[in-house]
Amino acid sequence: MQGPMRFSRVLSVLLLAACGWTAGVSAQTAATPAAPAATPAAQVAAPAAVATPSGGIKSANIFEVQPEASSDPNYANQTNGERAKVQPGNNAPMWRQVGTGVNGFSSLPKSEAPEAGNLIQAFVQYPGSRLTNAGEAWRQVRNNWLIPYGGSLLLIVILALAFTYFAKGPMKTTLPATGRKIERFTPFERASHWANAIAFVALGVSGVVMAYGKFFLLPIMGTTLFGWLAYAMKNLHNFTGPLFAVSLVVVFFTFVKDNWPEKGDLQWVLKGGGMLGGGHAPPTNRFNPGSKIIFWGGVFFLGIIIIASGFVLDMIVPGLIYERGTMQIAHMVHGVVSVLMLAMFLAHAYLGSVGMDGAYDGMRHGYVDEAWAQQHHEYWYDDVKAGKIPAQRSEPVPPSQTAQA
Repeated sequence: MQGPMRFSRVLSVLLLAACGWTAGVSAQTAATPAAPAATPAAQVAAPAAVATPSGGIKSANIFEVQPEASSDPNYANQTNGERAKVQPGNNAPMWRQVGTGVNGFSSLPKSEAPEAGNLIQAFVQYPGSRLTNAGEAWRQVRNNWLIPYGGSLLLIVILALAFTYFAKGPMKTTLPATGRKIERFTPFERASHWANAIAFVALGVSGVVMAYGKFFLLPIMGTTLFGWLAYAMKNLHNFTGPLFAVSLVVVFFTFVKDNWPEKGDLQWVLKGGGMLGGGHAPPTNRFNPGSKIIFWGGVFFLGIIIIASGFVLDMIVPGLIYERGTMQIAHMVHGVVSVLMLAMFLAHAYLGSVGMDGAYDGMRHGYVDEAWAQQHHEYWYDDVKAGKIPAQRSEPVPPSQTAQA
């Protein structure tokens, strides 16, 4: 019985205490005089506490409060120190300066970290971009110009070559074969050509995968497999580049003597290599003007630019400071030249393989039939028949494959 009685006494005490506290608060409220109405200035100065109908306190909406500091006409031009006085913790001026390319202090040596004090590059305007920071300008040039227009050019060239092949077929040799062979390329010439061609194919395939693979391979392969493929292609590209450069120099000095302008070249150009006006192509020397254009335009001119820009991207140029701006310019130049060289060499590969009967045999085995030489390179054939150029230039000389005088 003591337990229930004790609980009843405690409950009675709590009820009496609660009633007394309520009565005291009501009396105090009735005795307090009403506060005068707040002035408009006071309403603006202290908007944080607002009475609600239920008697509670509601916080003011932060989006409806105008910070007093921002009403200063010079608010947007304040330094970080000035802003800290009126709005502690607001360091927007510092980040605004960072966004404009301001260089900060770094204890790292400039030779090892030339841009350690710079987070965002300064504003520039590359060809094809708007005025913005250099990183964004490079991205605009790549995504808005190099990728779409470069890819379109390659597709146009491929479609044009395919149309030419299926519409006209390969260029035939109409003269009957004689069975007598002329050495068109020596073993050294063929070795230098194929070394350069293999390196170029590796660079072309890896470059296309890196630049355009996400459009036609990624949806098929998925992110994981394509990621590994792109990584492999990047390393293949980086290591094959110097090999291509060396082989290109060898190719240039190997074939330069036969690629100077000669008689008949202008006539060949005016007739479009026989494609304009009908009939066969005009007589040419060992290499026709089309091959000479590819040699001087692709191997020499574009070759120098693509090697130089590639060495910068590979970071193997001694003494060069590799800043982001330098790498961005090198990448844009490399991308433009790569597409142009790919387009030129696709045409060269077409004519040297399926586009002309007998051309591939000459580069693979080194020999062509006299009839082929007479029809496609008549001036060169005449020099061979006249003894000005040996029909067999390498050793040993196979007696059965020498041209008959």
